[in-house]
Formats: sequence, C-alpha cells, structure tokens
Amino acid sequence: MTPPPEDTGGTPAVELRGITKEFPGTLANDRVDLTVRRGEIHALMGENGAGKSTLMSVLYGLHRPDAGQILLDGREVSFASPSEAIAAGLGMVHQSFKLFPSFTVAENVVYAAEPRRFGLTDRAEAVRRVAALADEHGLAVDPTAKVADLPVGVRQRVEILKLLYRGARTLILDEPTAVLTPAEADGLFRVLRSLTDEGRTVLLVTHKLREVMEGSDSVTVLRDGRVAARLRTAQTSADGIAAAMTGRAVELDRMHPAGSPGEAVLSVTGLTTDAVRDVSFDVRAGEIVGIAGVAGNGQSELVEAVAGLRPVGAGRVTLTGEDVTDASAARRRATGLAYVPEDRTAVGTAPAATIAENLAMGHHRGHGLLTPGRLREHARVLIERFGIKAASSRHPAGSLSGGNLQKLVIGRELAHESPLLIVEQPTRGVDIGAIQTIHDQLIAHRDAGHAILLVSAELSEIRGLSDRVLVMFEGGIAAEFPRDEADERRLGLAMAGGAPEPPVSAEESVEEAPKESLKEGP
Repeated sequence: MTPPPEDTGGTPAVELRGITKEFPGTLANDRVDLTVRRGEIHALMGENGAGKSTLMSVLYGLHRPDAGQILLDGREVSFASPSEAIAAGLGMVHQSFKLFPSFTVAENVVYAAEPRRFGLTDRAEAVRRVAALADEHGLAVDPTAKVADLPVGVRQRVEILKLLYRGARTLILDEPTAVLTPAEADGLFRVLRSLTDEGRTVLLVTHKLREVMEGSDSVTVLRDGRVAARLRTAQTSADGIAAAMTGRAVELDRMHPAGSPGEAVLSVTGLTTDAVRDVSFDVRAGEIVGIAGVAGNGQSELVEAVAGLRPVGAGRVTLTGEDVTDASAARRRATGLAYVPEDRTAVGTAPAATIAENLAMGHHRGHGLLTPGRLREHARVLIERFGIKAASSRHPAGSLSGGNLQKLVIGRELAHESPLLIVEQPTRGVDIGAIQTIHDQLIAHRDAGHAILLVSAELSEIRGLSDRVLVMFEGGIAAEFPRDEADERRLGLAMAGGAPEPPVSAEESVEEAPKESLKEGP
C-alpha cells in the first residue's frame, strides 16, 4: 500500500463540525466531527444504524443538518441539493447505481452536461471525451456500449467517470465493493489510489475491514451516532477497528465446527434452466452446503429455480420427499422451504408495509387472526433476538438501513423452523458485529437439524460456515469439496473454470498462496 500522506497542517479537503441530525424517534448524528485530508482515502465505518449514511447524506446535500457546519477546503458551505454539492466539487457513488440502462456509457457520463454543436448534442465529441477520460484514469470501458449490457464492475467505473467528468475533487463511495468480484475490488482500489495520487480525496463508506486495512489512510468510526474513534490505518489493526465499531472484542474469520448431516431434505437432479445446465446435488438435515462462484455463473438462477421463482426446463426438485418441480413458490414454502433472497428490497420485503407486517409475511397463513397486538408482539421478539435497530415496529420497513433490513429478512425466515433454508448473500451490507450474530444463528439453525443452502460471494463466509462447497462455473457444478479441502487456492481455480487441484498443506499455503483479495472477509 502506498504510504499515507503526511499531515502537513494544510486545510482539510472536508471538515464537518458538530453535525447533528435527528429524525422522528432517532438521533442519527450526535455532534459529529469529521476531518478528511486532501489526497487521502478516508474510511468511514460503523455498525448498521451508526449514522454513516445519514452523515454522508448531510455532506452531499440530501439532508439538511439540524446543527453544525460543513467546510470544503476551509470554506463554509450549505447545500440544499446534491446538484449544489456537485457544483462545489463533491461527487457520490451510491450503493444502488444511478444509471440509465438503455443509454450508452458516454450518454450516461455526459448527461445534463453534453457537449454541443450547432445547438445539438455532439455525440462524437461525447464519445471522444469519455474515452480520453477513461484512458487518463485507467478506467477501462467502451464509451459506445449500452449500460444494460455491462457487468456490475464496469457500471461502477461509469459512475466514477460521471463524477470525474463533472470535476469532482472529493469522491464519496457508499459500500463500493458490495457487488464486485475479488478482481474487480482489487481494480477499484488501484483506481482510487491513482486518483488520490493526483490530489483527489476519497471518502469510503464500507463494512469490510480487510479493504480498510489494505486500501485506506485514515479511519473514522461511528457508534450510535457519535464518533467512537479516529485512527491512522497504519497505526491500528482490524481487531482494533472492530472493537471501536462494536464496543466489544469480535472474533474475525471464524471457522465454525462441522455439522452432523442426516437424511436428504433437498434433492436436485439434472436441473436445467435458461442459465443452469444439468445440476445435481443434495442438501441434508444438519448440513450447510455452500455455493461459490464468480457472479453471473448461474448461482442466482439455480436458487430461483429451486425456490419456485424460475421455470425448470428439465430435471427434478424434491423437498422433504415431495416432488415440487412444478409447484408454486407458495406450495414450496408450505412444504418446508424458507428463503432469504439476494435482493432484500425488491424480493425479500414490502418496503411500504410496516416492520411488524414484514416480519409476519410468508408464513402468516393458517395462524388465525393476526391482530395488531399479535403482530407487534411477534415483531418485538424478533427485533430483540436479531438486534434489529428500529425506532418502532409500526414504521415502514423501507425506513430501515440496508443491514437492518437484512436482519429482518433473516430473522423472519429462521423463526419458522422450516426444514430447508435457502440463503443468498446473508451478510451483504451488514456490519461486523451483526455478521458474527448471523453466522451464529445459521450454525444454530443447522445444529437444530435443518438443511441450509448458502450462496455467498465471500469466500471466507463460504469456508467458515459450509460443510460442503459446490463451485459453479458457466451454469454447471465445476467442483465439489468437503470443508477440509476447500482452501482458497482450490476454490479460486475452480471458480475460474480450472481443474481441481489436490489439497494444499499448511506449509505450502503459507509459502505459495497468492495475496488475499481485498474482497474476502467481512
């Protein structure tokens, strides 16, 4: 990592003084001070609900602070909208990208600031400018490509190009690697470092400790809306940051004990869909089967077919001994399937419904009259059990932070003791303390005799939880490993379509294993 820049005592690029922001029932930011030096990558960390997103929304003009000052390059500013922040040299890449899928890369980058010729948009000049900008900053992208056809990592480059095109000197990135492959995450940090070497500043909102340790210069930690720590990365440790975030010691990258598998609960035989080819496997009671693979190799389509959300072209799906190949999603849930989808907002919840209503969804039939009192009591129990930070169960689910919405979905699905749990990306966007809690809950669910099919982009999560690991490549099962043989090198080779290697000894792993990817770990 490039050595952190020395603090020369110059004017900070960004300075927040005493920022306070309160919503009904929630003090999101409580007199927060934040100082970010010019030319550094500054990480902002904290548990879900700690106030990170609110603070960045205040900085970017999405919210007005109730108290406090914002200074850019020593000059006090006040933004009524993001457009004013952009004009002042700020730019933000949101976790959910703000792109027009039907537009080309160049059209997205220059939108609302198009080069003109004879009063019309000069498309050739737009392509030329975007190509030059991409080449200057090492952001490989085809300016003429349609955004809808691009992988997610390239779309993120388009978002960064939009900011650079508008002259952003300070870039705010919200959970930038949540949907990136390990190689894409590594590439992103190379780009960010090149930008800071040019004198730009990066504010990075993330949960991933390894990224922070390898890619940042300074760290500010929020807890319960207040600053819990201000650290120079080179002078701290991952354990120290985790303790500042949670207020307690956290065991990182834990390998959980193996399960005791019983009879098969889920049997998939020769399953074929539009994106899956001839896949067969079982998941047994008391077992976690992990599915690893680079995004786009059929994992999501396989899960949707098993859950009843995608038609099966060929093959058979059996759940608790019953053929459910042609059964509806509702019938599969009644047969014994619980499901935590990858998209917790569009698929996993109804954002406009209350938290209490969402916690009862999917398993509410056949339980008599669901009175408001019963709904609230059910919600109270799950909110407490899973540590969901919510001012009231009467509030809309859409008011929750992403991590707390994830806890809601997982808590709801675990609560009903279904024989099979399918869980996709269980800790995406979830803070370190909550990751440990979710992992413990999944292991307890397995040890109670349930079967779990786990899909995750995090290799450390797959290795730490799974009793067996399946690797998908181009729609098929490329390899299967028992937990003791699922080392990082073998998994990585299979994920790239290579033939499985023999297991690696501990000595060989230390001497020969490549540097761990920034993507791995919480």
